[in-house]
Amino acid sequence: MGLDLLPFIEGKEKLLIVDAANFEAPPGTIRLIESDNIKRFLDTKFSVHQIGLPDMLFAAELKDMLPPTLCLVGIQPETLETGLEMSETVRENFDSLIDAIIKKLREWEIEVTEKKIPPPPLTGEGKR
Repeated sequence: MGLDLLPFIEGKEKLLIVDAANFEAPPGTIRLIESDNIKRFLDTKFSVHQIGLPDMLFAAELKDMLPPTLCLVGIQPETLETGLEMSETVRENFDSLIDAIIKKLREWEIEVTEKKIPPPPLTGEGKR
């Protein structure tokens, strides 16, 4: 949704982004990147979505709307091609991704109620 997300972050103190991200690491790798370490350049292939997220962060920074606290919880996909299904590797690491998200929210003193649900089933050849 890229720039359409700007109104949703305006005036916020914290922004948690969860996305598939190209860490140039083995598929399924989960990393947290915080605040100034998040690259906000239009030409950076930061996400599999390539344009939307970096553009939104760049525009928010230019308009002085960027929340002071940022965190990306990302997972390395098997491929950077656009797709709708999770690969088996990403699916196997889904619980760890959720755990990393919950841990960060709790660090921010945000109440989290866990509800265990399985990730979506694979439907054909997964791309993410």
